[in-house]
Amino acid sequence: MFLTFETIKDFLNMQIRFFFLILCQWIIFFAHNNSSAQQTAILTDSLKDYNLAISLYNDSQYLSAQVIFEDVKSHNPNAEIQSDCSYYIAKCAIKSNQANADSMMESFLENYPTSTKSNQAIVEIANFYFNNNQFPQALTWFEKVDESNVSNDQIDRLNFQKGYCFFKTGNRKEAVSYFNKVENSKEFGSQAKYYLGFIAYESDNYKEANKQFEQVSEKENYRQKMSYFQADMNFKLGNFQKAIDLGKTALLKSNDSEISELNKIIGESHFNLKQFDKAIPYLAAYKGKKGKWNNTDYYLLGYSFYMLKDYENAILQFSKIIDGRDFVAQNAYYHLGESYLKTNRKQQALNAFKSASEMSFDAKIQEDASLNYAKLSYEIGNGYQSVPDVLNNFIEKYPANKSKPEVETLLISSYITSKNYKGALVLLEKNKSGANKSAYQKVTFYRGLEYFSESNFSDAHAMFKKSIAEPRDATFLARAIFWKAETEFVLGQFDNSLLGFMQFTGSESSKNTGESKNISYNIGYNHFKLKQYDQAAIYFDKYVAENPSDKRRLTDAYLRLGDSNFVLTKYWPAMDAYTKAIDLKSVDMDYALFQRAISYGFVNKNDKKIEALNAFISQFPKSQYVDNAIFDLGSTYITENNSKSALATFDKLSADYPKSLFVSKAILKQGLIYYNADKDDLALVKFKKVAAEYSSTPEALEAVATARLIYLDAGKVNEYADWVKTLNFIEVTDVELDNDSYEVAEKQYLQNNTAKAIEALEGYLARFPRGRHALKANFYLGQSYFSTGEDKKAIPNYENVIAGAKNQYTAQVLVRLAEIYIKFKDVSNAITILKRLESESETSQHLIFAQANLMKLYYEKQDFENAVIYAQKVSENPKIDDKVKSDAQIIVARSAIKTNDDAKARVAYAKLLPIAKGELAAEALFYDAYFKNKDGKFEASNISIQKLSKNYGGYKYYGAKGLVLMAKNFYGLKDAFQANFILESVIKNFTDFPDVVEEAKTEQAKIKLEEAKTNSSVR
Repeated sequence: MFLTFETIKDFLNMQIRFFFLILCQWIIFFAHNNSSAQQTAILTDSLKDYNLAISLYNDSQYLSAQVIFEDVKSHNPNAEIQSDCSYYIAKCAIKSNQANADSMMESFLENYPTSTKSNQAIVEIANFYFNNNQFPQALTWFEKVDESNVSNDQIDRLNFQKGYCFFKTGNRKEAVSYFNKVENSKEFGSQAKYYLGFIAYESDNYKEANKQFEQVSEKENYRQKMSYFQADMNFKLGNFQKAIDLGKTALLKSNDSEISELNKIIGESHFNLKQFDKAIPYLAAYKGKKGKWNNTDYYLLGYSFYMLKDYENAILQFSKIIDGRDFVAQNAYYHLGESYLKTNRKQQALNAFKSASEMSFDAKIQEDASLNYAKLSYEIGNGYQSVPDVLNNFIEKYPANKSKPEVETLLISSYITSKNYKGALVLLEKNKSGANKSAYQKVTFYRGLEYFSESNFSDAHAMFKKSIAEPRDATFLARAIFWKAETEFVLGQFDNSLLGFMQFTGSESSKNTGESKNISYNIGYNHFKLKQYDQAAIYFDKYVAENPSDKRRLTDAYLRLGDSNFVLTKYWPAMDAYTKAIDLKSVDMDYALFQRAISYGFVNKNDKKIEALNAFISQFPKSQYVDNAIFDLGSTYITENNSKSALATFDKLSADYPKSLFVSKAILKQGLIYYNADKDDLALVKFKKVAAEYSSTPEALEAVATARLIYLDAGKVNEYADWVKTLNFIEVTDVELDNDSYEVAEKQYLQNNTAKAIEALEGYLARFPRGRHALKANFYLGQSYFSTGEDKKAIPNYENVIAGAKNQYTAQVLVRLAEIYIKFKDVSNAITILKRLESESETSQHLIFAQANLMKLYYEKQDFENAVIYAQKVSENPKIDDKVKSDAQIIVARSAIKTNDDAKARVAYAKLLPIAKGELAAEALFYDAYFKNKDGKFEASNISIQKLSKNYGGYKYYGAKGLVLMAKNFYGLKDAFQANFILESVIKNFTDFPDVVEEAKTEQAKIKLEEAKTNSSVR
């Protein structure tokens, strides 16, 4: 409580009087002690003090009066005087607002229940609570007042106070009854009418409210308060212009709280009068309830901007309405969709229309939103549902819609444009109507291509057959025939493949397809595989004459043309083809040089052959053909009777390429050179080396046979017998039995009698585990087991084949063993075998097979370091195709993601993107978007996600992850509606991917927490 100058002055005067009275009482006290005879005078003086206290009380000197009343009470024995003093003491406490005033008055009532002042005391207590805003307590005491013992003036006050207490405690009905009692009171009538008007206003009884307010409108103190209510009432009554006029007047005299509400009233009034330009500044000035707007507030401002074609600002407001589920939200989302369309943001528009279409508050808006949603889904793709589903749903729900024929046309086309061939095929299989058969032909064709790109050739073949069975479009028929033939080629069905390619060339529609440009090459390869080399040469020659732009394929065609002529003993044409391949300087240049070199030998040009082989060996020391070239060079030296050079060349082969298959042959040739030169001791050294170190090769048998002749010529039969006994691959006494037993088994194998071959080969190996033909027998038995699906049984036989020195079956067996171990998840053994294949591979195909599978196995083991090493090896091989390249890049990328190496992952996914197909392309696009999001390039990130949704909608996992990322992008762009809508859709539609749903829930919770700070409608 603040003290003014006047209150301080009064307080000082009161203190002077107080001290004066104390001095008087001291004088009386001493006089009393001096003479008991003066008691009557003292009583008389006590009454004077009482009267003085009354005078001070009436003069509002409550503290001074209270002191004297207390003194009189303590000295005057008169009960009535004491009762009155107690009353006034409590009343002084009430008047001076002392903390215990109420308890003092209650004590008075308790001590003097028969006092004539009891009723007034009750009134005083009630007033005390009333004045201290303790209305429930005040009501309690007002109810105790005996109204029959109260003056008329006090009755009016009492009724008003009771009415006000009921008003403040929320009992409007009782408040009205008491205010009505004083409606015509001179003192309290205006106040009562004001509160009666306010209660009517609260109850939306605007007629009664106006009636009451008009009666006090001339009162200045009420006019200011009522201006807000009158503006609001006129707004609610639809008197919008009057609400505007009253509201603007009230703005000049209102407080901050009322100003905010008045802005809202004026703004909404202009809005309802379609004066949107005038509405905007007032709607924008509204501060909200407790500083927060709600969805309706955002809608009104957004719609005003929309009607003025200010679509950017409309979007800004509409997009703040998230999680709306009412009439306002449906309208807002529909107009948000239209605003997005006007600003060419079709993905955002699709989401807004989808939200509006899922609400039924306004059926017309729902239908129109559904149509827009369907059309946009077709146009840009849909990450939530298959486009055919969306279009079908619209047709079924709105069969009478005038746009139905247009939507039906889009439905047919959507099967193709959505590229969701898997989902489209499911729908088409259910409904093979005439209108859909053309689409069915195309969808089965494209689904076949997807299977083919995934190396699922069996299913691809089935799809191409289905497409051919619906020959609606001649071009697609021709293309399906081509790819069916291509699939048959991969499956080794060369006769069928050749027939298909020939059928393709006979179709007039094939000429304008992309597939036709390589058809001669394809036909040539089939003839080549069927060993029809004369026909192969014709088609390869035709292909190269067409001057194709594909350098790699052209090189291969020249090589196969050369090979065909080579087999046909047309060596000069063969050399001409090899030379043209060499001129192209391709990755297979070494093979062409090697083939041309050995061709010289067949045209009696050994000098040129020797020169060419030496040049080849020097130029390509790491070629897979170099060991073969060195061996051929040595053999050519023998033909030219240059034994010295031959021996030196074979020594070079053994020294530089010790693991080569030709080493055993070279050493055997050296032995034969010495043998033919009668250098038997040197010859025996070579023959024994072959027998000891290459026991599993045919050369070992030949070496033993030739050594036997040397021993026999020298008459050293016993020495020969002793030596042979040391060899574990030959039993001299059982040689004939060994041969006979093997020949029976081999015959069954070569005739494809697999069951009998297995039985015979098992019998042979049981009797001759180290026999002359043990190598072949183990290989054939392993192959037989593998062909019947008994993969695990094949393992021991394959292991026997690779246990010794390298032989002609080593590489093939290593591949088979790797396939078996991979199939049965035996990663450790698979890695061991593949690493050996890598070091001993003779062809680029074997090397690629080994390294490609090693990178995958290391990745599965989570050995990301080695996975990346092998992926890089694969990538650096110039002979790999795009499929293997993409596999390598994905290993590098995924390993980088696992090890949090974003820089490496970014580069790897960027390299993957141009070459990937199918699911890998979806993954690459997702990470393209992911890294753009990390860079803050939200719009660019969304463009990548839209491509993912439109072109790879069938790969739902990355589609779902892309949507979560898109939501983050939109929130980064300050579009809360889009972000929340997308996350809600992911949570509802992608329950198959719990990790993605959990991420979506986390992001949605963050967004709602942030938006709830400014929007009271967000929960």
